[in-house]
Amino acid sequence: MYSDKVMDHFRNPRNMGEIDDASGIGTVGNAKCGDIMRVYLKIENDIIEDAKFKTFGCGAAVATSSIATELVKGKTINEALQITNKAVMEALDGLPPEKVHCSCLAEEALQAALWDYAIKNNIQITGLKPPAEHHE
Repeated sequence: MYSDKVMDHFRNPRNMGEIDDASGIGTVGNAKCGDIMRVYLKIENDIIEDAKFKTFGCGAAVATSSIATELVKGKTINEALQITNKAVMEALDGLPPEKVHCSCLAEEALQAALWDYAIKNNIQITGLKPPAEHHE
């Protein structure tokens, strides 16, 4: 059902925790499944120096949070915007159809953290949309 990579990131999540002086924090949730993700980003000179997460949810939610934080570390803000749910799923060698929404949450949490960073710094990030008010 789950790929070896999903199981590895579930059993040994990378970057779990908080960043005390985070540049941006994004929190998203899915009311149907109860998954909640919070992503913390530390951004210096347009580079994501560090990324951490806290996730309340299923194994796939933990795995997608873990891989998403791995994918953004060391990237520029514009590169981070290219990390879509599809990229998250590919990095995990796929997800079962009923767990695809977890990869969408990971993408949304990253973008919400970037939005928070933009607001705090009074900047505009081309291509970044405001976080959705509610999630289905």
